[in-house]
Amino acid sequence: MKNIRNFSIIAHIDHGKTTLSDRLLEITHAVAKRDMQEQVLDSMELERERGITIKSHFVRLTYRDEGGKEYLLNLIDTPGHIDFTYEVSRSLAACEGALLVIDATQGVEAQTVANTYLAMENDLVLIPVMNKIDLPNHELEKSLEQMEGILGIPRQEALMVSAKTGLNVEQIIPAVIARVPPPGGDPARPLKAMIFDSWFDSYRGVIILVKIIDGVMKKGDRIQFLSNSAEYEINEVGVNTPKPRPLPTLEAGEVGYLMASIKKISEVHIGDTVTLARETGITPLPGFKEPLPMVFAGFYPSEGSSHEELREAIEKLTLNDSSLTCEPESSPALGIGFRCGFLGLLHKEIVQERLEREYSLSLITTAPSVRYRVTTTRGDVLEIESPAQLPEPQQYRKIEEPYIEAIIITPDEFLGNVLKLLQSRRGVHRKMEYIGPQRVYLTYDLPLAEVLYDFFNKLKSLSQGYASFDYELKDYRESPLVKLDILINQQPVDALAVIVHKEKAYTVGNLLTGKMKQVIPRQLFEVVIQAAIHKRVIAKTVVKPLRKNVLAKCYGGDISRKMKLLEKQKKGKKRMKRIGKIDIPQEAFLAALELEE
Repeated sequence: MKNIRNFSIIAHIDHGKTTLSDRLLEITHAVAKRDMQEQVLDSMELERERGITIKSHFVRLTYRDEGGKEYLLNLIDTPGHIDFTYEVSRSLAACEGALLVIDATQGVEAQTVANTYLAMENDLVLIPVMNKIDLPNHELEKSLEQMEGILGIPRQEALMVSAKTGLNVEQIIPAVIARVPPPGGDPARPLKAMIFDSWFDSYRGVIILVKIIDGVMKKGDRIQFLSNSAEYEINEVGVNTPKPRPLPTLEAGEVGYLMASIKKISEVHIGDTVTLARETGITPLPGFKEPLPMVFAGFYPSEGSSHEELREAIEKLTLNDSSLTCEPESSPALGIGFRCGFLGLLHKEIVQERLEREYSLSLITTAPSVRYRVTTTRGDVLEIESPAQLPEPQQYRKIEEPYIEAIIITPDEFLGNVLKLLQSRRGVHRKMEYIGPQRVYLTYDLPLAEVLYDFFNKLKSLSQGYASFDYELKDYRESPLVKLDILINQQPVDALAVIVHKEKAYTVGNLLTGKMKQVIPRQLFEVVIQAAIHKRVIAKTVVKPLRKNVLAKCYGGDISRKMKLLEKQKKGKKRMKRIGKIDIPQEAFLAALELEE
């Protein structure tokens, strides 16, 4: 155990975690030269395409020091985007140390701060790594000052490297061996292991990643999960190097995988404790907080896809993504679909893209919303995830919406623009301090619903890409919110309804109806689009009908003949409007996302 080191790589998005893990794989010869490629651990097509890590990746490396001593290094590469913080928190629980990668051209960013606090909560040893020092525009001195000022880490602890060129990367593993303590635990004690990740393999069932706290685990052992008392026999234990490698045993302090022909991933809970079935009186390890879905959206099959295909695809996807929640719902306009809960907008985008690519589905998605709390006149508290679930106004006393605590780090030259944006999104100022000569650290309370749509993009464009943003859910607060219904030819369309702040209702109503007019195609009859609050119309637009020239065949002749033809056309249009069904395109459901105020 003295020669084992468990560590992960954490950083803000795009600071070079995956590139650094590639270099560590090269140094330890874990991957043959002919198999080496960029982003080795990012196996998903989407990860490689977008250049981001979506799922944590575990790999065991073997390293010999100059004295010939062999060390086993268990490395976990983690995602950098705020939507996947849950992946990071689980990975850190399986480690004793972490490499904190900081981009020397950008300095300490919001997610760097959030990840540092996560690591400190888990009592990990942090090794700061200043990356990208090969770039001519690096600001190493400023970045080191920020690291000392904001994170409280002395500058002499930092390693100066360039993951892209490999400069000084060879110093990292000796630093990990010297600074990160070996894991604790006793192989002689009863087995106790913690599950920190799992995924489904269609050939081998559920594959579970565990960290062995005490005891020994081997093939043939009968194990038990403490959360639901389910028992299984182990078929295989092993490690990823990065390819799966079976081992005879996994001992205390080691990180590895186990397979036990588990068919249902619902029986495996992340954070659960695994022990031998014969053991009694084992106390469960403290697990993780369950991930809370922040954003909700409806997924419906469009033409060419069936509801059954969508259900199967979502079930398969939830096997590999425990933070995705789903329940069936139906809409008069769109038929039967699913209401899904996501950790954020990027998570929603990734899930949608995976469903369309991996399962060849054609989807209609509704505009995202958040979870509101409604107190009824009887005193009951309801949690609603879509505007369609909101009761009639006379049936509830108040609506509360989720608020987040947002951390924003921005250069001071863009401060005015950023503050204006925060004010327009109903932000409540909490704290502002200078962290260095030209960078400002802002803390604001914001309604989550205001951050959903284009907040991140607006923040980046107003600050020329320099501002960074991180948040965590704080509490629920009462707000004057109303449900804005969209009616098409007097018929309310549930999937288009939105919950908005009372003061913004008129503006949003006008913008939404205007946007709908652009995206709903012209029909042979008039299409009336209205925005209404409690059946009171506050905005209206009309899509003019396509007209057939019924007078084309009248060359001269009496006016009464022409009038007769026009009257006949008028009656036909009236009847058509009454029975005509309007085909609403996907763009109409996403119109709320593109509102420019």
